[in-house]
Amino acid sequence: MAVENINELPESILLELFTHVPARQLLLRCRLVCSLWRDLIDLVTLWKRKCLREGFITEDWDQPVADWKIFYFLRSLHRNLLHNPCAEEGFEFWSLDVNGGDEWKVEALSGDQRKEFPNDQVKKYFVTSYYTCLKSQVVDLKAEGYWEELMDTTRPDIKVKDWFAARPDCGSKYQLCVQLLSSAHAPLGTFQPDPATIQQKSDAKWREVSHTFSNYPPGVRYIWFQHGGVDTHYWAGWYGPRVTNSSITIGPPRCPEAPSAEP
Repeated sequence: MAVENINELPESILLELFTHVPARQLLLRCRLVCSLWRDLIDLVTLWKRKCLREGFITEDWDQPVADWKIFYFLRSLHRNLLHNPCAEEGFEFWSLDVNGGDEWKVEALSGDQRKEFPNDQVKKYFVTSYYTCLKSQVVDLKAEGYWEELMDTTRPDIKVKDWFAARPDCGSKYQLCVQLLSSAHAPLGTFQPDPATIQQKSDAKWREVSHTFSNYPPGVRYIWFQHGGVDTHYWAGWYGPRVTNSSITIGPPRCPEAPSAEP
């Protein structure tokens, strides 16, 4: 028997159809068609199915999720928000705020260094000189897909990571500052650990520094990331700290107060 109206289909079939529709189209268009579609699109079942279909969860997932709709969007948006973190594109996307000494330089990881670095996909790094070198990026959260209500109500964890190393033959000082900024670029949260001084003849191992912003105030619209350093012996050339594989990610919140999902 032919179906004259799509709404005559069983709800289970409509739900299956909706799992194949892009999430933003579901909310911006499909949800407005009628009350039946609205109610189906608001079902936990739909968003859990979409998470499963996208590989965001497994069949045996047993962790609590406060709002599957929000969880889906956070998982789909999850990526490194810093561009060119490993110097593959030179200094593209980076602002060279302070470019002292012989200035910033990009170098390739040697074979031995690649073995030592925990990520075998990283092949290059940025290196500083004998006067301070600092570079930065500003992440525009709205441009990256994180709408205002999502950030203000859910306030998902913001995770920052950076990797740095000294040379074995020269001491150096590494520094990092990350700020959460309002629409007017006023700071709403800051992570600025004490500069890390590494002595001459160190092991030159790569070190990770990380921080998670949680329960920050509403109004975060940008994230400012700045790092760099200087060698402590003032040798001509590039003997300061090396940095690479920096990242800013926004992960699904642990226990969010779920807002209405608006893209």
